[in-house]
Amino acid sequence: MGFVIHCGWNSTLEAIIAGVPMVTWPVSAEQFYNEKLVTGTLNIGVRIGVQVGAALVGDRVKKDAIEKAIMEDKEAEELRSRARKLGDMAKSAVEEGGSSHSDFNAFIEELKSKNSIKPSRTPVVEQK
Repeated sequence: MGFVIHCGWNSTLEAIIAGVPMVTWPVSAEQFYNEKLVTGTLNIGVRIGVQVGAALVGDRVKKDAIEKAIMEDKEAEELRSRARKLGDMAKSAVEEGGSSHSDFNAFIEELKSKNSIKPSRTPVVEQK
């Protein structure tokens, strides 16, 4: 299983959490940076060769680029394994005791403590 993705941030995070490898097909803006994260840094995706935004040249990718990206060999299994491992790490971070879970609870507690402090009232100046 995998995900053909334009590399928008929300979809990228969803794919990471799902633990699936990605075939990247960026269209514009920050999607090219997100693609570099997925294919280079995290190494859980395969580029299909898009170099410039679709708004400039149209959204065209050749069939053989997609076929090449959907590989079935040792390299593909390693990619899937890394994607599953990263997905497991992301899930454990939001479980009770995980880093994101703990940080979020600390954030809520900080907001609660700030709420108990009464803000000073500034006099309202009427305009004529």
